[in-house]
Amino acid sequence: MSLRLVSRRGLASPLLRWAARDSPMPFRSFTSSTKSSTQPNGRYVVAVGIAGAVALGAIAAAYSPSGRTHCDTPSNLPIDKRDAIHKHESGITPSSPMRLKMEYYIKEKQKEIVTALEKVDGKPFSIDAWERKSSGGGGISCVLQEGNVFEKAGVNISVVYGKLPRAAIVKMRADHKNLDPTVESLDFFAAGLSMVLHPKNPMAPTVHLNYRYFETMAEDGSTQAWWFGGGTDLTPSYLFNEDAIHFHNTLKEACEKHDKRYYPTFKKWCDEYFCVKHRGESRGIGGIFFDDLDDKEPEQLFSFVQDCLNSFLPSYIPIIERRKNMPYTPREKDWQQLRRGRYVEFNLVHDRGTAFGLNTPGARVESILMSLPLTAAWKYMHSPAPGSREERLLEVLRNPVDWV
Repeated sequence: MSLRLVSRRGLASPLLRWAARDSPMPFRSFTSSTKSSTQPNGRYVVAVGIAGAVALGAIAAAYSPSGRTHCDTPSNLPIDKRDAIHKHESGITPSSPMRLKMEYYIKEKQKEIVTALEKVDGKPFSIDAWERKSSGGGGISCVLQEGNVFEKAGVNISVVYGKLPRAAIVKMRADHKNLDPTVESLDFFAAGLSMVLHPKNPMAPTVHLNYRYFETMAEDGSTQAWWFGGGTDLTPSYLFNEDAIHFHNTLKEACEKHDKRYYPTFKKWCDEYFCVKHRGESRGIGGIFFDDLDDKEPEQLFSFVQDCLNSFLPSYIPIIERRKNMPYTPREKDWQQLRRGRYVEFNLVHDRGTAFGLNTPGARVESILMSLPLTAAWKYMHSPAPGSREERLLEVLRNPVDWV
């Protein structure tokens, strides 16, 4: 495949490999709620030569006795190969499968978010493109360590094709009755954008974001079951009411564009999910969280997920700009380290996504554990001073607050 990549930090090789796997034709807008991303970032600009069509045609020909290479994609192709041909021949259009529209969208949002965070920090992210050789898919991990503002920041996307074993199918049927419990395995697709930012300054809060789409497919590639999941939540070491109110208000506005019930329902779900049960406290001051969301038409829920993702920068950038240069003491830094210890405890003990990832064959451990802070601490029987800001935070974590 003939490719030209403009790279500003010698990152051509991994990005060329990623681009070569599924270089889509120019995207055609499929929903009015999709906002255009930032101007093209040099590290992501890929030009695909005509040889790309030949390469993808060869894939189809290898699986098809008739050697067909047009839109009548051979049904005996693996689903990830069929999708690659679809993207090359048709681009991403309103009639494209939802999995391809979600994949395109999270790639664009990753570029937009990374560009915005680089402006805040002043240092560039490193970019690591990877592939799942055992089956299909891969991802792009954008990571910043020991920056000017962020001690550790990661903005990852993953696009995964694979097979669900019978045990996983039976477990998922609790929420998705249309899954066939008699089959030994099912093809599945999962795409998501996951992000965690750990600032240096203890006055600046950690933030977590994850939005994902999952579907299972029949042998002919048709969708059998599908759902969206995700959320955004804030974890401060020192509580500022104005930050909490702003963060929750922004999420509430995104939710109410689609359903008045979403914010209170998903806020409560977030408070319950991000609970460090063995400590009897929440990980942070919440946000929204939802999973297995399939109660409306796919396009409606896709639009909702887009609005949630679009709300991230307006919800967090004003907060980090206010707090990144605030003065702090060594004692306050020590408290931040203890709070990060709680963050680690939740992620390794309670988080379902971490457990699922680490127990998935061929999983990329570096990307899964990207969410952990660079540093953390534990002290035996530590308790904050009565009446202190630290004690006030604990009171809120033990008794979640309705911020809006």
